[in-house]
Amino acid sequence: MSGNRIYRGPMHRQPETVSDKTVAAALLPGTFVTEGATFAQATTPVGLVRLLANRDFYSLGALDATDPQLVPYVSGETAVAYILEPGQRYQAAAAAATYTFGQALTIAAAGRVAAATSGNVVIGFCLQAGAAAAGALIDIELANRYAQP
Repeated sequence: MSGNRIYRGPMHRQPETVSDKTVAAALLPGTFVTEGATFAQATTPVGLVRLLANRDFYSLGALDATDPQLVPYVSGETAVAYILEPGQRYQAAAAAATYTFGQALTIAAAGRVAAATSGNVVIGFCLQAGAAAAGALIDIELANRYAQP
């Protein structure tokens, strides 16, 4: 599913964000990060996990190179990241794979979601079906974290 926003809803209230930290590396919106002194790329669902937001002011209103989801934060730049809540829907960067609707997801390499396997911590579920290229944004719904049986 395409769209030009990382946060997908519900739209009856604004999501909570953290906006006073810098990124430790060049990272695209939709990447999972851990919050510490800076936002660092997450590789597991451990710690204060956040999701980098798009920047509205970067877009010229066209889905081209100025698309706010295609402009990375630069190392040392102040970023905006969502405080994750179960039931909220987002677009998140995915590992290259074919996904099914409702598939359990975890956080894997490069801050991307991937299919959860036995023993992984599930952070959410896929809301679409089909193949995704590495780094492609897919729609997800967050869950209470639990270990995949």
